[in-house]
Amino acid sequence: MQRALLLENVHPTSVPILESAGYEVDYRKGALDEDELIAALDGVQLLGIRSKTEVTARVLAETDSLVGVGAFSIGTNQINLTAAAHRGVAVFNAPFSNTRSVVELAIAEIISLTRRMTERDRALHSGVWDKSADGSHEVRGRTLGIIGYGNIGSQLSVLAENLGMSVVFYDTAEKLALGNARRAETLDELLETADIVTLHVDGRSGNAGLFGEKQFARMKQDAIFLNLCRGFVVDVDSLAEHITSGHLSGAAVDVFPEEPKKRGDAFESVLRGLPNVILTPHVGGSTEEAQESIGQFVAKKLSDYVTTGSTMLSVNLPNLQLEHTGVGRIKLLHRNVPGVLATVNQIFADHGANIEGQMLATRGDIGYVVTDISDVTERGASKKLQALDATIRLRIRDAFERPEFPPGPAAR
Repeated sequence: MQRALLLENVHPTSVPILESAGYEVDYRKGALDEDELIAALDGVQLLGIRSKTEVTARVLAETDSLVGVGAFSIGTNQINLTAAAHRGVAVFNAPFSNTRSVVELAIAEIISLTRRMTERDRALHSGVWDKSADGSHEVRGRTLGIIGYGNIGSQLSVLAENLGMSVVFYDTAEKLALGNARRAETLDELLETADIVTLHVDGRSGNAGLFGEKQFARMKQDAIFLNLCRGFVVDVDSLAEHITSGHLSGAAVDVFPEEPKKRGDAFESVLRGLPNVILTPHVGGSTEEAQESIGQFVAKKLSDYVTTGSTMLSVNLPNLQLEHTGVGRIKLLHRNVPGVLATVNQIFADHGANIEGQMLATRGDIGYVVTDISDVTERGASKKLQALDATIRLRIRDAFERPEFPPGPAAR
């Protein structure tokens, strides 16, 4: 029986999907540290995590059985993608499934902060009737600045325009502006224009410290700031100073440089207790609808990979869209060096293999060749493929054998 380990309370809809692929599922609510994870992965082929469990190079080096990791989230910065690729471990995430949930939270916070609902709520809970229009505004006619115009940023752009806002965005990549949104040529231009600034950048290491004292100082007086993307992107000490000084009129933060490991743990931040500041515990995508969708999407991707070899939407391996054919399928992840395909096909020819189809894709220094074979006249080809210097991982799924080979000579 093949085994899957699901951590961090991923949505239970993922369990029957993996069970139907022939996997025994170990379902756990909490995250694991590095040593705990290494021990738990003994004999496990599939791992499912959210954002707290880190799959480091050491974790990957100390498990030979792991073939796939599912990040039940948008981000994959908790996984060493390069090390995973060079161990032949496919990584999948959910790039679209919680987009709407994050966007709706951003809209709710923009309206709440612009109307200073946090302060009105706090006053009433303290028994004070503070009926006043001071500092409260409509969002209609105000300018929203979106930093990062990907799936979330672009959808937020559309909804903000429907509320009567003007939208300006900044992205380092070329992006199609939706509706009447306008692209800012520089980040400074956006900061000097926007009444509300919201971050929606990805988790690449180059974005660490993207937003600090210099950027906050560029923002307009009484502007509002939101971060619903990555905690390490923002200098929260600088944000706290600009709130305390009165330069910024409010902020909403859903992600933090350091976050507690599990529900119920203590939370400390310089942002606690500041006026008109909304703090949420990394719940941008945490709606029941989003989590169910993520659970189904990622589990299906892992299931497809182990049953057909399909790597479509893998974030670290060459992408091939594959379907069942009813014949034997040999899947070889290898170093992308000249001559590998010729060597592979010579081995097949030497063993009398009847090749029904073959597909090859590359991604940087990784290659992926999938060969469908209906018959062989001589056994032993798999051992020769596994022994190739370029082999990272060999997997076979067919009617007569389903071996999961350990990483090959090229794995590092």
